[in-house]
Amino acid sequence: MGRITTLRPVTRIALGEGVHRRADTLAVEEPLEIRVGGAPLAVTMRTPGHDVELAIGFLVSEGVISERSDFRAAIHCGGPGTGGVENTYNVLDTSLAPGVRLPAADEARRFYTTSSCGVCGKASIDAVRTVSHHDVAQDDVRVEAGWIAELPDRLRAGQAAFDKTGGLHAAALFDAVSGELLVIREDVGRHNAVDKVVGWALQEGRLPLRSTVLQVSGRASFELVQKAAMAGIPILSAVSAPSSLAAELAEQTGLTLLGFVRGRSMNVYAHAQRVLIDAATPGEEPAREGRAGR
Repeated sequence: MGRITTLRPVTRIALGEGVHRRADTLAVEEPLEIRVGGAPLAVTMRTPGHDVELAIGFLVSEGVISERSDFRAAIHCGGPGTGGVENTYNVLDTSLAPGVRLPAADEARRFYTTSSCGVCGKASIDAVRTVSHHDVAQDDVRVEAGWIAELPDRLRAGQAAFDKTGGLHAAALFDAVSGELLVIREDVGRHNAVDKVVGWALQEGRLPLRSTVLQVSGRASFELVQKAAMAGIPILSAVSAPSSLAAELAEQTGLTLLGFVRGRSMNVYAHAQRVLIDAATPGEEPAREGRAGR
C-alpha cells in the first residue's frame, strides 16, 4: 500500500566498459478506480500514495465538488471479483455530503486515463470545458518574474522520489504573497500530481486557491490548465512547452500561463499582466511592488 518505488534487475550496457547486472529503482504505476457512492466513475494509472487527495482533486476538476463541505469520506476497498475480502488498495470509494449532486449515469464516464494524458477517452474537447466554480480572472495577484524563475529549482529540490527513479512528474503549490511552498506531490502522471495538490488544498479548506502559483515539472497541457482553473489557481508555470489548446483555455479563463521557465527566462502565453519585471519595457512604468502585489 502506498509504495512509490520498486526494484527491478536490469542489464546495464556501457559501450567500451562491458555489461553489468544490477538492481534499478523504478517508479510504481498501478491503476486506481475511483468510485462515488459505490458507483465506478473513473480509472487512472497512478503512483500509489495520497490516493484520497487524488480522488478529491479529480472530483474538483470534473466539477462534482468545489469546497471542503462537499466531501465526506473515502475508503479503499477490495478490487473487482474479490468480494471485498482482499484489499488491493487500487479501488477507492468516496462519499459526498448530502445534497451534493452525484454524477448521472451518462455523465459518469468510465473513461480510462493513462499516465500521460488526462483527457484520453473523453468524448470531445467540449466535454472537458467544465465551468469552474471559481473565477480566476478576478484574481489581481502580481508576481515578480525573478521569483517565478526560482520555482523550478524549488520544485526539483522537493522531488525525493524523482531522485531515485528519474521517472516521476511533480507539481507544487506556492503562496504568491509570502513565497511559501505549500505542498508538493509526485506521480507518474502529471495530471495526477496536480489532482493530489488540489485534493490536499480542498481538505485543508483552501479552495479557491487565490494568490497562488502552480509549478509543474513538465509541459502545460489542456487538462492541467483546466484543473488549475477549476481550483481557482490564477497562475500556472511549467518548465516545458504548453499546447495550443492550453494557451487558448488559459486566455479564455483569465489564467496566467507560463512555459519554458528555465534559468532566467520564460514565456508568458496568456495574461502577462500578472508578471512583474524589474526594468520597464517600452511604454511601461517599472514595477516596484515586491514579490506579489494586489
